Amino acid sequence: MTISGTQQQAASSALHRRYRDVRSHSLLLASPLSAEDQCIQSMPDASPTKWHLAHTTWFFETVLLMPHLAGYKPFDRRYQYLFNSYYEALGPRHPRPQRGLLTRPTLAEVHAYREHVDAAVCDLLAPGRHRAADEAAWRAIEAIVVLGLNHEQQHQELLLTDILHAFSCNPLLPAYDPAPMPALRLAAQPSPHSWIEMHGGVAQVGYQAQDGFSFDNETPRHSALLQPYRMADRLVNCGEFLQFVEDGGYRNAQLWLSDGWATVQAQGWHAPAYWLAPDDPRVAHQDAGCAKGWQVFGLQGVRALDPLAPVSQLSFYEAAAFAEWAGARLPTEFEWEAASGMPGMRELTGHVWQWTRSSYDPYPGFKPLPGVAAEYNGKFMVGQLVLRGGSVATPAGHTRPTYRNFFPPAARWQFSGLRLAKEL
Repeated sequence: MTISGTQQQAASSALHRRYRDVRSHSLLLASPLSAEDQCIQSMPDASPTKWHLAHTTWFFETVLLMPHLAGYKPFDRRYQYLFNSYYEALGPRHPRPQRGLLTRPTLAEVHAYREHVDAAVCDLLAPGRHRAADEAAWRAIEAIVVLGLNHEQQHQELLLTDILHAFSCNPLLPAYDPAPMPALRLAAQPSPHSWIEMHGGVAQVGYQAQDGFSFDNETPRHSALLQPYRMADRLVNCGEFLQFVEDGGYRNAQLWLSDGWATVQAQGWHAPAYWLAPDDPRVAHQDAGCAKGWQVFGLQGVRALDPLAPVSQLSFYEAAAFAEWAGARLPTEFEWEAASGMPGMRELTGHVWQWTRSSYDPYPGFKPLPGVAAEYNGKFMVGQLVLRGGSVATPAGHTRPTYRNFFPPAARWQFSGLRLAKEL
């Protein structure tokens, strides 16, 4: 479908506004953090805040500006090496486990890098710059910008989960956002799950091609045969998971997958990643007098365990073990997607990503994005599990029912939890 010059200018103006909004939100998320905070890397799987700010800028400079803006001069050609993540087609890169060693460039220089690239992108998106005859060129630019903005939103979530992991390694357990503590709530018995019955059959899953964005791993839309099943209407909460802990769940090998049990033994897991046992010495040194019992460390610091809050910071192994203990199982990603539109389903997004029992594989007929973006998803389709939904750290409007997040089964530094399923 061709577009008129007026339509193109309107689309350019809207994209320009969205670009400004997304880019400024990254800086807003980083604003509570000191320069020291923004340089730290707590493990190879995480990245420093400063690196996130620079890498998302590198994406726009390398994939958008250098090929599509005539006369563009890179801010610093050395950054092509420093801030490439995994794009083999774009050359060698600084080793991922060593990103925390990059004290230079300074944070101020990274901010200047962002300003340089932002000015150039806004020039490229200026209304009236592209003639109607340049529709093909505009479409290519628009697609890269939209992909880049969704890419930056993914890094906005990683910025929060990575700094939370770094702060969890600090004995002071500092809060990212020291908001006032809510009024204490008397412990309540968790309400039982309600079960949504799904009668199975052929379901259409995957993103329906239409106006709007999706990642290539959500396509093509296709048919999936589902057996009858039941899906819990809500997420598993902390009170329920505490029962699993107190029942010896982390000591019962019969509940665990073999690799999961080996990981529990090797890592010494005894509770979700950021839970603090009543006798944890770090709790006693908190400024505010914490209530007795289990505590949970999060973006707001240390808080008393809320039994009704969705349990978070779980690996796939822990989610699967809990489901086994509960006499249930994890849903497949297609079961999750088919049930997501049913009346009565709660806590689908905005709380925790939800582990599924599905390996991260290509859909039938999958085709990666063209060009450099072909490396975005497809090459990671091995050894990982799919999560569905969206978390408290996911930017508003970023996800949809067909969205496929993915992580290795031992990953537990994300806001990840679970929803139960059973056979019907």
